[in-house]
Amino acid sequence: MTLAKTRSVSLVGVDGFVVDVEAAITSGVPGLHLVGLPDTALSEARDRVRAAIFNSGEDWPNRHVTVSLFPASMPKKGSTFDISIAIALLAAAEAVPARACAGLVLIGELGLDGRLRPIQGVLPAVLAAANQGCHTVVVPKANAAEAELVPGMKVVSASTLRGLLCLLRDEPPPIEEDEEDGPSPPTDNLALRQQDIPPDLDLNDVRGQAEARRALEISAAGGHHLFFAGPPGCGKTMLAERLPTLMPPLEPDIALEVTAIHSVAGTLRPGQPLITQPPFYAPHHTASRASMVGGGSGRVLQPGAVSLAHRGILFLDEAPEFIAGTLDALRQPLEEGEVRISRIEGMARFPARFTLVLAANPCPCAAAKQIDCSCAPGVRRKYASRLSGPLLDRIDLKLELAPATRAELRYDLEFAESSKVVAERVQLARERTLRRLAGTPWRSNSEIPGPELRRRFTPPADAMQGADEALQRGALSARGLDRVLRVAWTIADLAGHDEPGPDDVGGALMLWSAGRP
Repeated sequence: MTLAKTRSVSLVGVDGFVVDVEAAITSGVPGLHLVGLPDTALSEARDRVRAAIFNSGEDWPNRHVTVSLFPASMPKKGSTFDISIAIALLAAAEAVPARACAGLVLIGELGLDGRLRPIQGVLPAVLAAANQGCHTVVVPKANAAEAELVPGMKVVSASTLRGLLCLLRDEPPPIEEDEEDGPSPPTDNLALRQQDIPPDLDLNDVRGQAEARRALEISAAGGHHLFFAGPPGCGKTMLAERLPTLMPPLEPDIALEVTAIHSVAGTLRPGQPLITQPPFYAPHHTASRASMVGGGSGRVLQPGAVSLAHRGILFLDEAPEFIAGTLDALRQPLEEGEVRISRIEGMARFPARFTLVLAANPCPCAAAKQIDCSCAPGVRRKYASRLSGPLLDRIDLKLELAPATRAELRYDLEFAESSKVVAERVQLARERTLRRLAGTPWRSNSEIPGPELRRRFTPPADAMQGADEALQRGALSARGLDRVLRVAWTIADLAGHDEPGPDDVGGALMLWSAGRP
């Protein structure tokens, strides 16, 4: 009996674990037997691997081959094990030196012609391998730039199985592959790439709405959720679309976290393996609950819009038009910052720490002027009630917008600040927040848990007088008080105060209670 081993990675959501792929050639009925809880796509690997090996000019062992995936008790999904199975089998057949592949982690799918096909989820898979002490990974050439983002990981890429075998045997690469896109040698990690903010979006495009622009600044500085209510044409969508221009680029570790989610979802742009700007997602109001929070079949679990907007903005325009169940499904990720999807086969976890921005018209007819509205009062109340109280209770900033006046539309240009100017204040406020939160797991005021907020970051008694009175008369809930305190700290950080004063808490209280439909 001959035995060889390689390794690969199995993903569950954005989390992964290293899988040992062992191949043993024994006497018995010729064929390939795959064990270790493979799913259908993985069970079909035997046919892909066999055809790829033949079309790469290699011999298939005419004996019984057993391939074991360890840990055997964990379900394995997808086609990412093809390369590791092929190399382990050829190493067991002594066509490849066993020592050359024993320490490798091989990730990728094989085509019948022997090509290494790109796959989704390479970045989280390589991150999982690095976290478990692996140092060298083999991926299809199309996934190389993505894999090279992981610090400390040596990446080997190839475009065909034949080229990979030549590399493992220390042979010259095939002529056709050497001329076109042959296997690249192990490389160091690429530098983080900066993505530019679109030049056609700027906050000074919005005329009037000074309070709304101030609310955007507070939201960007502290990561606070935002709700705009008002008639069509008052600037709700324009304001929301310009929120990303006020936010600083993602920090390197956060950028990897965000990119890993988009890698699993297959939404990475060609030529831009790393996402460095906060993402912005605006799903249509017909979006289902699964598309919003994630899900799918038990075999393939995909992140939803809340996870694709992780560390960025999720904008729901015409929010009352969304299905009530879809909106209420946001409550758990808003509180916990992640989504957990449970199926019979197990549970997948997707990060979902995003800034939620809601926009709503006051009534279904969406009349530009209230005098032109044809909706009865009961209809308006029913429309507004589509946004449930528990959901609105989780929104930090609420504003009722009115149409800009003629003077604002004509002359507001000289008073409107650009995104660059506001972004500089936001950056200074965030730096102030980070200094205060040094040594804690939180990065922004919106992430501070309620108990810690009340225990360690309670403003002075004189500053809390207005909030205490609102709590006493029932106008403010306990959850609402926590959100008022978080916003008050952000307002203080923007103003350069060491702690919130009465004006900071009062401003936060006004922004929390205003704009309720």
